[in-house]
Amino acid sequence: MGMIRLGIIFGGRSGEHEISLMSAISVINAIDRNKYLPVMIGITKEGNWLLYDGPIEKIEDGSWQEIAEAALAADPETYSLTILGSGGRSLKDRIDFALPILHGPYGEDGTIQGLFEMADIPYGGCGVLGSAAAMDKALAKDIFASRNLPICRYMTIFKEETIDDMDRVIDRVEKYLPYPIFVKPANMGSSVGISKVNNSEDLKKAISEASKYDRRLVLEEGLDCREIEMGVIGNYKPSTSAIGEILPSDEFYSYTAKYFDGGKTKLCIPADIPDDIAEEMKAIAIEAYRSLDCNGFARVDLFLEKGTNKIYINEINTIPGFTKFSMFPLLWAEAGLSYPEVIEKIIDLGYERYNSRRNV
Repeated sequence: MGMIRLGIIFGGRSGEHEISLMSAISVINAIDRNKYLPVMIGITKEGNWLLYDGPIEKIEDGSWQEIAEAALAADPETYSLTILGSGGRSLKDRIDFALPILHGPYGEDGTIQGLFEMADIPYGGCGVLGSAAAMDKALAKDIFASRNLPICRYMTIFKEETIDDMDRVIDRVEKYLPYPIFVKPANMGSSVGISKVNNSEDLKKAISEASKYDRRLVLEEGLDCREIEMGVIGNYKPSTSAIGEILPSDEFYSYTAKYFDGGKTKLCIPADIPDDIAEEMKAIAIEAYRSLDCNGFARVDLFLEKGTNKIYINEINTIPGFTKFSMFPLLWAEAGLSYPEVIEKIIDLGYERYNSRRNV
């Protein structure tokens, strides 16, 4: 095989659009240009797909969009893009392999994976089922529970029922969950829309905030715990990275603490964890990964309760952050796999799955 035209898909319609731009720059800068020819494809917040061949640094501040739109207007024959179908301007004929760097809805939830399946384009990361299951925190927890994996106490509520009778919902929540309580949109990432609350009034506000991002909300008991993360790479036989710990600058690993606290949040790699607990964590991470039918790669987030060292599976992120601050590439670097090697491994696994589905 010659040079692979690697479609880097970034941006997207979700609330994590800006994080995707940051991740995409890191990926584009890291790929091996001797093996891969990057084809940059940005998706605007409105859902428009645009070919982009301008300066990489223009991606992060959003000015890539103006450059791409100007190029399209000036030279539509070269810059037009048909998403489905075939022909010289179609996605399938412009790229050999798709690498979606899209966090959150419309990128990490199985939707774009379904598009690649329809277009018969091999792609990196989890498939339709694994992406959708992992993205939906409520469904993922239900599946974890069915596999007897350790999870904290949780419940799911709907935006519509809070509109009908918020006080009744609050009463039901307080009868089942002790404070503090975490309130999360079921389908979102990067801690967008997440709040930690300690009383009824704040709970109402948190529910209203999370409802901006999803109609299904997950409420969880707040544990006194350490926040642990681990990378997983593989299809049928996944392997785990080093184990890392988040030491957030905020009360928890919030959106601000992840991306905009000026480096105050600390990433401890490797985490200071006894060997026997580390091995148990790795076993739980792999079982959780398999339970959602994940493949390619993902980051598994766990809790380690202080005082008891009891392990809880929190969630799986199927397109974890790839920014310079992100845990996933750092965990694999600690395990001996460089950033370019991680990307190459993800591409190889994508081709492996693609060929397996075609019985090649």
